[in-house]
Amino acid sequence: MNNSATDYHVLESIGVIHTPYTDKAPHQSHIDIDGEFILVLNSKYTSGLLFLERFKYLYVIYYLDRIIRDHQLLVIPPLSKNKTVGVFASRSPNRPNPIGLSVVRIKKIVNNRIYISGMDAFDGTPILDIKPYIKDLDSKNDANYGWIDTQENLKHLDRHIKGIPHKH
Repeated sequence: MNNSATDYHVLESIGVIHTPYTDKAPHQSHIDIDGEFILVLNSKYTSGLLFLERFKYLYVIYYLDRIIRDHQLLVIPPLSKNKTVGVFASRSPNRPNPIGLSVVRIKKIVNNRIYISGMDAFDGTPILDIKPYIKDLDSKNDANYGWIDTQENLKHLDRHIKGIPHKH
């Protein structure tokens, strides 16, 4: 098998995300969003959930199946206030590979269903993988805000973090 950068790889969905969003979803996940959010894994993966309930948070990696594949290398993200940045310096959903990533809180696990806090995905979105969020591995004390590090951008970011509705 040739593993060059131009090869295509097929990923198998391991389940589906259920959210209240059918035609519009938030720009970022927020823990305190109202509604029911459930990750339903295909039953053959149920045993893979053993001891997952011991974690408080997890990463959900999912396929952005409703994204129009018109990705740009330069984007104007909502946090930028009309500043152009590279797509890899943004959280734009329009990416070369339509892969989403959210950190969510685990509320409970029942069989192959993981009840979670709010996330920014449409109902029916395919799940590619889940991984536990581990406190000291995944939280970096020296992380910064990159290009977002201006007073105006930080106020906008704070609205996203707190789930405060606002115009972009």
